[in-house]
Amino acid sequence: QVQLVESGGGLVQPGGSLRLSCAASINIFSINALGWYRQGSGKERELVAQVTSRGDTKYADSVKGRFTISRDNAKNTGVLQMNNLKPEDTAVYYCNAKMDWGAEYDFWGQGTQVTVSS
Repeated sequence: QVQLVESGGGLVQPGGSLRLSCAASINIFSINALGWYRQGSGKERELVAQVTSRGDTKYADSVKGRFTISRDNAKNTGVLQMNNLKPEDTAVYYCNAKMDWGAEYDFWGQGTQVTVSS
């Protein structure tokens, strides 16, 4: 089992910034891919950003140039820096860890609310 605990959500005005953290219960080097997903009201969950164990990253087109995903290996933590936030970024953000244990296993955090509003 892998436990993930998110923090850093909240209310911010359009154009503002937030930094989300995801603390993992295991050595972050062993996570095949660490990602952030979000689910807005009435919408499906979508991938926002992901970083692999090799350091490869990918982003949703809607957040490219505004969001940055990284890993703090010393703290076993994944970080999503979100800048120039827009109202459409409002959603519950979930941390995800993909483990390669012969087959792929997915683990999820409990989610953290991000609300962008004036």
